[in-house]
Amino acid sequence: MRISGFSRQTGALALIAAMAGTMVAGQEADEGAQLYERHCATCHGLDGDGQGPMAGVLVIQPSDLTALAAREDGAFPVLRVIRRIDGRDPLVAHGSPMPVYGDFFEGDDTALKTASGQPVMTSRAIADLVAFLKTLQSVQE
Repeated sequence: MRISGFSRQTGALALIAAMAGTMVAGQEADEGAQLYERHCATCHGLDGDGQGPMAGVLVIQPSDLTALAAREDGAFPVLRVIRRIDGRDPLVAHGSPMPVYGDFFEGDDTALKTASGQPVMTSRAIADLVAFLKTLQSVQE
């Protein structure tokens, strides 16, 4: 069977795109890890277990971010995490000192899929944080 040059090029491009998608996912988590260390680890701890250096002085203890999926029967709560970080679902109303990072992380919008497959728009920085937080889960999707 003879394969045309166009078919070979199309196949090669599809393979490159698939490989690039894998690399991008890893890069997103790496970028998210850096953001997490800079902005979140002080309260939530380097391991995401809620035992950061500031946890002892906070009135409301930071969440264990390694159990987000476990608390949702294995489904990572993408939308809730995005809204908590960007301030659309603020904890401040409940007396929590968690900062709202919406303004800080805004710009460079991208789409993420929720557990139900619905797309949600957020900033690239928050998408990177979500990718990293997914790697911390004790229960994988």
